[in-house]
Amino acid sequence: MNTTDDQPPVPSNGAFPLGSATAAEDTEQLAAALGGDADRPKVSATFITLLALGLFGTYLAFVTPIAISLAIRVNALAPDNDEYLGLVLGFGSLAALLTSPLAGQLSDRTRSRWGRRRPWLIGGILAGLIGLAIMAASPAVLGLGIGWVIAQIGLNSTVNTFGTIQADKLPENQRGKVGAITGFATMVAPVVGAVFGGTVANQPFLLFLIPGAIGLVVVLIFAAYYKDADSRNITFDSPLTAKVLISKYVFNPKRYPDFAWNWLGRFLFFFGLTLNTSYTAFFFAERLNIPVDEIGGTVATVGGIGILGTIAGVFLGGFLSDKLRRRKAFVLGSGILFGIGAIVMVMAPDLTLLLVGSLLCNISIGVFSAVDQALYLDVLPERDTEAGRFVNIIQLANVLAQAIAPFVAAAALALITTGDRYAYIYAAAAVFTVAGGLVVLKVKAVR
Repeated sequence: MNTTDDQPPVPSNGAFPLGSATAAEDTEQLAAALGGDADRPKVSATFITLLALGLFGTYLAFVTPIAISLAIRVNALAPDNDEYLGLVLGFGSLAALLTSPLAGQLSDRTRSRWGRRRPWLIGGILAGLIGLAIMAASPAVLGLGIGWVIAQIGLNSTVNTFGTIQADKLPENQRGKVGAITGFATMVAPVVGAVFGGTVANQPFLLFLIPGAIGLVVVLIFAAYYKDADSRNITFDSPLTAKVLISKYVFNPKRYPDFAWNWLGRFLFFFGLTLNTSYTAFFFAERLNIPVDEIGGTVATVGGIGILGTIAGVFLGGFLSDKLRRRKAFVLGSGILFGIGAIVMVMAPDLTLLLVGSLLCNISIGVFSAVDQALYLDVLPERDTEAGRFVNIIQLANVLAQAIAPFVAAAALALITTGDRYAYIYAAAAVFTVAGGLVVLKVKAVR
């Protein structure tokens, strides 16, 4: 069992930007009720299948706007102002950044007949659907941005709750395999979304609401199947005050160094990935000399080919990392491979090399999504008592990267007014993903 009492006392200074330097307070009763990591039995094939479907549907609703829908709507509502896309994406991620740790802490302490996690799954997907409906109906970029803020808060909460459920249930020897399967689902989702978006680009209600409706259905199916234990009798000796809530937005990297290095590596990788994906439609349109409102079919074709890379990456990385009992080498390799793919795309003179670079990036994303998920579950602190808190903290690496990177990209595009502007962004993406792979080598508890 991972509790703070297992850790040597350390100074409370040097708080990391995203977690708490304080110890988990008086949660032995909950830990005893839930059991330690050694007591976790293997999960069933049905559980894994429904988990993967639930994540697929949530990501379909979540990532389709990032991949193509928002670019299409921004171009329609504000032609010649492509920097607005970065602003909308950035404010949505910033909202999720501020709310995710709160949702994780409240999930850990939720008392209900439906358990701690299921209320957050259902509430999150419903909020996401409301936000998507606002986006579909909006006649202006401001309304689009407001809808995206609501959608990202809700959908991000759902994604993170699925991650917490995995921390609750998965034994160590299934983390890589389940990471491969769920990673495949989450990587295929944006590709399916891009294909779908390319076919209904001029119909905003279908563009946003069909992915959202699919997400709602599969999440409800998982919630109906998942037997989350009744949590009404869980008690805590210490109240969750406003001061405690705020303190738990930060954590001490000296107490959890492996978790801290994994957090930083994940942030760097997703920062590079977000730089790469935020302006995909505009990059391809400029490179191939195709209008943005006609690029959907090309992006869909590239995404469809990318499925092959994603399949290879998630299963090769996830299953091999479990079999070889190695995580760090796969994460480093994925960062380097993504960097190579991004540079190939920068240098590509035609669609053929763009496809090659995109395929390499998709293989990399597949490997990273499977193996880094297993890695953070391996080093997750306070797994039995504060899993929701720490899963949301690790997911904040993604969210913070997705919040900052679009603003950086938008500022760069505003400053770079001549030449191949998007090439600079893709080159920077390569640097950050490689750096993310290198940082993970500092993790000591996992090979």
